[in-house]
This record gives sequence, structure tokens and C-alpha cells, in this order.
Amino acid sequence: MGARMTPTIVDDIETSREGSTLIVRFARPAKKNALTIAMYERLNAVLAEAAGDKSVRAVVFGSTSETFTAGNDLADFMQNPPSGSDSPVFRFIMGLASFEKPLIAAVDGKAIGLGLTMLLHCDFVYATERASLVAPFVNLGLVPEAASSLLLPKLIGHARAAEVLLLGEPVSAQQAFSWGLVSAIVTPDQLMPRALATAQKLAERAPTAVKLSKALMKDTTLVKERMQQEGAHFVSQLQSPEVAEAIGAFFEKRKPDFSQF
Repeated sequence: MGARMTPTIVDDIETSREGSTLIVRFARPAKKNALTIAMYERLNAVLAEAAGDKSVRAVVFGSTSETFTAGNDLADFMQNPPSGSDSPVFRFIMGLASFEKPLIAAVDGKAIGLGLTMLLHCDFVYATERASLVAPFVNLGLVPEAASSLLLPKLIGHARAAEVLLLGEPVSAQQAFSWGLVSAIVTPDQLMPRALATAQKLAERAPTAVKLSKALMKDTTLVKERMQQEGAHFVSQLQSPEVAEAIGAFFEKRKPDFSQF
């Protein structure tokens, strides 16, 4: 598949090249690949570089362990909460929405929070049978992110989206496939090869035509507007007593009590 680049890990993000494909892996296995502010900053830098590099035709997201990502590292997140659109996490999800080249996800194990919502901005999503997608935002006193409140109901219908976003119910790989959230289910040993094979096929297509076709398939204006709306509510909720109760319960390993609100 062409030239290879030795994997490099910076701020728990591993990057490598397989020909014209940039591979980006979450590499914090001891913490189930929970995302920190430093990881978001690194992801932003990697995507910006990939966007300006003509030799990169597609980006594949994956992980170095049997967990895609546990979502935000809550301890780090609450110490450095996002305060506006310039926050690293908001810049990352906005960057995903506006990225012109194909994005491919290779999902193994749990994909929680952003691990789920970022998939809505990927053009191809491959998953293993043990993949499980969870959006725990309401359970944490928060609201959906990454325009998932717009994209998920549009993709799977309001009733199913309500199970995911309002109840925080996990979605199995088979459910995700039947709902159209996942392109195909593959064995763990075939996960990255399948993603790379698709990336290679894309590399053989006319690059401008691929970019334009992707842009035509997406309504980025509406998506960005929804991201801004979600972001404002998200930042506001971070200061709420509901979030204080939810985060306290998380670290105390107990069920949150929202009956007082």
C-alpha cells in the first residue's frame, strides 16, 4: 500500500502513515483512552496538518487497545472545562465537521461520549462485534455534542435517538449496523485492514471529486449552527448543580440523585 511511517506517540495520540492514509490512534490504554485536553490539542494539530498535506488522501481513526475511547477524562475535563468555541474539544468537533477529506473510523470495544458522536462525522465506520456505543451526556447532567442532537435523529429516527441520547442506553455493534451507524462489522484482526482497504480505494479516486462529493452529502452550515447551540447549553450546564451531583456520584461510584432538582 505504499510507504509506511513509523508510529509516533505525542500526548497519547499515535500517528502513522500507510501510503496516502494517515492513521490516528487513541493511545492511552491505562485510562481506556479517555480524552484529555492535551489529546484534543494534539488531534487538532494532526487534523490541521492532514488538511494541508496533499499527500494525505484519507484519515483513519482507531485505538491501540480494545477500547476505542471512554470519552472525556472527567477529572481532566472538570479541571479544564470548555468555556467557549475556542476550547480544544469544540475546535476538534468543529474540525471533524469541516474536514474535507474522507474520515474512516475503526471501532473496537467501547466508544463513549465523543467516541460515539465523532462517528457521525466519519464517512465510513467499521466496528468489531464487541463494539458498544454510549452517549452518557444526560446521565452526567449535560447535553449532546458534535451536532449529535441533529444528526442522530436524522440518521436513526427520533425514537431510537431518544433511547441513545435521553436514556443513555448502549448501542451494540449489531444495532449500530442495522441502524446505519456502522458500515460493516468485522473481526478484530480485520478491523484496521478493512479500514485501510477502503482508504486505499478512496486514494485511487479523483481527489477533488471525492472532496466535492463529500461536501455535497453534508449540510455543514446547519451542523455548525447546531454545534454552537449545543456548545452554549453544554458550557451553561457545566456550572449547574445537576452536573456537580453527577460528577460527584461518578467519582464516589454511586448512582446520581437528581430528585432534588
